[in-house]
Amino acid sequence: MSKTPIVEVINFGDELLVGIRENSHLTYLGAQLARFGLPIQRSRVITDEAIEIKRAFLDAWEHSDIVITTGGLGPTADDMTRENIAAALGAELVFEPAIEAQIVARFKALGRPMAAHHRKQCYRFIDGKVLQNERGTAPGLAYQCKSKTLIMLPGPTHELTPMFEKQAIPFLQSLGALSEEEAYLQIRTCGSGESTVEETMQPLVQSHPDLTVAYCVHYGIVDVRLSSRDRRLDMEQIKAIGQEARELLGEDFVCFGDCSLAKVVLHELRALDRRLAIAESCTGGLLCDAFTNLAGASKVFVGGVVCYSNDVKVSKVGVPESIIEQHGAVSAECAIAMASGIAENLCSDYGLSVTGFAGPDGGDEKNPVGTIHLGYHSPVGVWCKTVRYTGGRLDVKARAVHAALDWMRRKLRKYKVEEFLSCGERD
Repeated sequence: MSKTPIVEVINFGDELLVGIRENSHLTYLGAQLARFGLPIQRSRVITDEAIEIKRAFLDAWEHSDIVITTGGLGPTADDMTRENIAAALGAELVFEPAIEAQIVARFKALGRPMAAHHRKQCYRFIDGKVLQNERGTAPGLAYQCKSKTLIMLPGPTHELTPMFEKQAIPFLQSLGALSEEEAYLQIRTCGSGESTVEETMQPLVQSHPDLTVAYCVHYGIVDVRLSSRDRRLDMEQIKAIGQEARELLGEDFVCFGDCSLAKVVLHELRALDRRLAIAESCTGGLLCDAFTNLAGASKVFVGGVVCYSNDVKVSKVGVPESIIEQHGAVSAECAIAMASGIAENLCSDYGLSVTGFAGPDGGDEKNPVGTIHLGYHSPVGVWCKTVRYTGGRLDVKARAVHAALDWMRRKLRKYKVEEFLSCGERD
């Protein structure tokens, strides 16, 4: 394709329109396509009704070069995307025995026979391509007509993601619609707002006129994307500029790419060959969850305790009763005791703790609602950090986890030399 194709995404499903399910597909597809230099220009969410499916698709087909749909490929009566789009195109669908054989084999592995209604999933465009579904029964479909391309993906995220990355992206690359290499370098930052990050990046922007810098704000994160207008800078040159940006950003630099804070902490701990234990109260296990979501976490994360009551803080974590009596459970002293206690009890090198008032009740003059104390135990010392947040209970909990992870990331990098020395003395 000589010009940049116009891409539209259509997400089908009544569950998206009534708020039962969040439309995460658009975010995912947008990120994946932009990664290879193909931004989405248009998107829409459409009901499962046949007339609306046809109307939306024909409009997209007229005004776009590539149309990507999600949802409506299942076996139930309301899954009619395949049939209605074929009717709108005037394209023939044919039964594909190979698809049926795959579905039969999948159900056999589960110890069940294939239900008859799954046969509707066995149809493909007569001149189209089948995208194999490695995690479900609904195959994806690809269809081309003249200069236009249609890609149809299943609705479940765990089915859509591998299908798009392993099959749809290579297919679009073979057509020349996507670049063979990534179109930008992403730098993840944490600790400063978007305006501050932009100001920090100004020397680079001014010294590299062919550099394009874009900012994307997430929860507590600012991503910086470096690319080049008209590909005047190749990726090696962009990576060299990225190293300059890393120096400018200092401690706010998290990583190149999109690793989570937990993954960065995990990486740092693996480099030290040391282990982490967690004690958390008001966050209720969310901090532990951030690590257990990561493959290979068991090499670093040994375990944690949700010590919601004072009795559990004392009996399971090892917080001295005197600390709670003198300072309270929500205090810097308690946070440090929790971090040190969990590290000792679980034979871990590092301990991380969270205690606070997430709200809406609790709190006092000294520690109002939203006050969070973080405790940190390491081979070279113990520390506490206190933060205060506004907002609802869930928001405060999420921000507390984010603060704990970012703080530990910074501590590990700041004291890395000392910690390596300390660890070496212990070995």
